[in-house]
Amino acid sequence: MLKIESIHTFYGLSHILFDVSLEVSKGEIVCILGRNGAGKSTTMKSVMGLAPPRQGNIMFKNRDITGVKPHQIARMGMGFVPDDRRVFFDLTVEENLEISERGVEKPNAWDRHRVYEFFQPLKHIRSRKAGLLSGGEQQMLTIGRALVTNPDLLLLDEPTEGLAPILVGMLEDHILALKDSGLTILLAEQNQKTALNLSDRGYILDNGVIRYQGKIEDLRQNEEIMRRYLLVG
Repeated sequence: MLKIESIHTFYGLSHILFDVSLEVSKGEIVCILGRNGAGKSTTMKSVMGLAPPRQGNIMFKNRDITGVKPHQIARMGMGFVPDDRRVFFDLTVEENLEISERGVEKPNAWDRHRVYEFFQPLKHIRSRKAGLLSGGEQQMLTIGRALVTNPDLLLLDEPTEGLAPILVGMLEDHILALKDSGLTILLAEQNQKTALNLSDRGYILDNGVIRYQGKIEDLRQNEEIMRRYLLVG
């Protein structure tokens, strides 16, 4: 589904990602773990075309998308949920979903009605402006907005950030339900408990470099790697 090959990404003169490579196969949830500032969000933005790498290649469904514009990548079947949510504050829930909706001819396609069934709280506040929503409601809306584009691959950048524990648990259940529906997910997450609960495989980023990759079961048992690259302090 996705293959990142030795990318180097810069912000201006600042070199952020160094020779980063990773793969995501169809039907997997793969996480990128790391401390704040490790390069997780930059990796996601590189994939989505928002911060194109200067070196290396990104392949999506066997097509080279390196340097392709974000809106073109979205049309190919990639959805992006940014860490800052970026809902349209002055538009209602319904309008936020409506402007993103992309009708496709396939069974169980995502539209506003399916999003309301999936995220039941949104159904009752569909006429409320997005700027008046709670953090949890905004996160549901942001994910719903990505889903109505009917992606094959969903990029989730720090989806639990700022959410209360009860909402984190609910969101974990919904992400697993998306996997069960056939969606492939790349998850960047600082909350290692959530990432380990959800993922099949994981990569650890530290200062823009991949320091570890492997199955989640193996990572759980590797206390040295967890302590070195994930513990704060």
